[in-house]
Amino acid sequence: MKRFALLLVLVTVFSSAQAWAYKILYAEQYYRLYHKHLYQYPEDISEAIYYLELALKADFANPLNALAVIGTRVEWERYRQLFKVHVNLKLTENYLKLGSKYDKMYAYFFNKPWKETNLKSLEKAERIYNMAYYYWTEARGTAESIAPSYIHLDEIQFWEDELFRMKNGDLDYEEIIDAQLSRLKKVRALFEAMDDTTY
Repeated sequence: MKRFALLLVLVTVFSSAQAWAYKILYAEQYYRLYHKHLYQYPEDISEAIYYLELALKADFANPLNALAVIGTRVEWERYRQLFKVHVNLKLTENYLKLGSKYDKMYAYFFNKPWKETNLKSLEKAERIYNMAYYYWTEARGTAESIAPSYIHLDEIQFWEDELFRMKNGDLDYEEIIDAQLSRLKKVRALFEAMDDTTY
């Protein structure tokens, strides 16, 4: 009985002690915290944006802890440039997703009672789409500064593919963002034109 009581006390003491943790300092650590949810609610998308923005601001870890095997200074430089392009693209995608949560695709006549709420929502969507545009221009600027290279980093081949698609014009978020903003302005005009005879 005494052994059981001693075991119970020890388990209680050790289970209530703080768990060991490490401080997140580097871009790669923040990037690893980024993930997609099956159901993408605005707060989930905001969480992803938060980690990606921290990854852009943080310093890079030692090349030994990089997301790809780095052997030379040239590979290290290419890795960092590709990382910035990739994270900016992910931020663009996530801001587009977040903007779509507040956007209205069409102004139906039966939405007249909520006209002011819908106009505020459209204003918020427009601000978010403009943030997506900001990160797209950042990604495009960094991509344009990357020179063609023979360097091949297996672990981040997808990032190389993104760069190739951007340079070829196959990946162009500016076109998508412009289309969303153009449609949003038309929907806003429809909401603003609503009056007492609409409903």
